[in-house]
Amino acid sequence: MIEVLVDAAFDIADEVRQVELRTADGTALPAFAAGDHVEVHLGPDLSRCYSLVGRPGAVTHAYHIAVALDPASRGGSKAVHALREGQALTISAPRSNFPLAPGPAPAVLIAGGIGITPILTMAYGLNAEDRPWQLHYAFRSPTAAALLPELSTLAAPGSERVRLYPDEPTGLPSIDLSALVTAAPLNAELYCCGPAGMLDAFAAATRDLDPARVHVERFTREAPLATGGDALTVRLSRSGLTLQVGPEDTILDAVLDAGVDVEYSCMEGICGSCRTRVLRGVPDHRDQVLTERERADEDIMMICCSRAKGDDLELDL
Repeated sequence: MIEVLVDAAFDIADEVRQVELRTADGTALPAFAAGDHVEVHLGPDLSRCYSLVGRPGAVTHAYHIAVALDPASRGGSKAVHALREGQALTISAPRSNFPLAPGPAPAVLIAGGIGITPILTMAYGLNAEDRPWQLHYAFRSPTAAALLPELSTLAAPGSERVRLYPDEPTGLPSIDLSALVTAAPLNAELYCCGPAGMLDAFAAATRDLDPARVHVERFTREAPLATGGDALTVRLSRSGLTLQVGPEDTILDAVLDAGVDVEYSCMEGICGSCRTRVLRGVPDHRDQVLTERERADEDIMMICCSRAKGDDLELDL
């Protein structure tokens, strides 16, 4: 965990606030990669993951996040918008569930609304690697679009690499995801981050592509979280504890009730904070973070939502 101060906090679009975080003594922060996020601890039992915005790959003295105020906020975005200069916070080191795929293949980057935050950082990373890319950004209106100056600078001199799609006057999206996917280079890696409707449309447009070329980061679940299940026994190898998880409890609930300190944030299986190594047993995966290959390996799980195929598990906790 890293102790930081809010060095600046200001609005960059309608209901979008940018926050700059630095250490109190000015020491450098760990380098981050394209697609990385940090978990920001905003209060007792309140932490959220936010994408880092900027040029990845180098040690930096400041982290930048940009957060949209969610009308249905459960506390996270409201707390960020209430941050003031000089306020102390604790954050995690950078980590990622949405990395750039390695290799020379071109990239098609698609963002909607505040989903531009990881997508912009990916464009910076691709630029640094001299890899071909194009970025498509859909938003409600120009006043609601975050990070437009950064996109303009990034696109120059190849302005055709960044294309903007404000919603139609009727409020309907002007972006055609099926057309973008069809026009993408045959070997392109495709990335999308945005609201649920956009991600659902992107999933439909890419359903016939190799899943390994399709990359998504969600802010909310695409389907309601399936909760509960049969009671199970969970053994924590490093803590030497054996826990009983009730039918309506989560493994995370039981671990926290036992006094074991673990990282967690979203409680919905979309952020990856509670990723835990499985030593024995078969997970019943209910998250929306792990790849199909990771699920098949059966050696990691998200304990905030997933359970077991059987009545016991042993975890590296």
